[in-house]
Amino acid sequence: MASASSPDRLTPNVTSAKLVVAGGFGTGKTTLVGSVSEIPPVNTEAWMTQASKTVDPLADANAKTTTTVAMDFGRVTLARDLILYLFGTPGQPRFWPMWDDLCRGASGALVLVDTRRLDVSFPAVNYFENDSDVPFIVAVNLFDGVQTHPVEQVRDALGLADSVPLVTTDARDRRSVITTLLATLTNTMDKTSPVTAP
Repeated sequence: MASASSPDRLTPNVTSAKLVVAGGFGTGKTTLVGSVSEIPPVNTEAWMTQASKTVDPLADANAKTTTTVAMDFGRVTLARDLILYLFGTPGQPRFWPMWDDLCRGASGALVLVDTRRLDVSFPAVNYFENDSDVPFIVAVNLFDGVQTHPVEQVRDALGLADSVPLVTTDARDRRSVITTLLATLTNTMDKTSPVTAP
């Protein structure tokens, strides 16, 4: 008898896809994975200490008390025959060498940005533009549910090409995150679909 926690056993023709959730330190990646995962998300959160304040600085108003030191992992079933495996990257520069391993075999990537600290997302955007062949989109995380800047201003500030989809999402809201994951998959299909001759 198949377990309800193992949807890939329910249908013989299940398609699965690996998606990477990337972004700078403190942009909401762990929250996003946790908000949609149908299994208890695996994370490698460690407590932030006084000593880490100089290494992983955040705005004083930020209530962040833990940080990802390896990766986040979750699973979400979007349809009876479609399962997504989510891999969240650590955002700190000292962990960037892990990104190649986490992106290996990925169908697509979602770069999460925080417009209050846009500079921390430049390395993630640069990585997917220049150092990876994984199709990606960029999502502005709506902290406090508020969009503080028009998306075209964010596009200009990040120097994003018009070919890179830019959307908004609320990492705490399951429905919003699923919509964003579907946009990530759609982008992958658009970028990798074979071109047929007329």
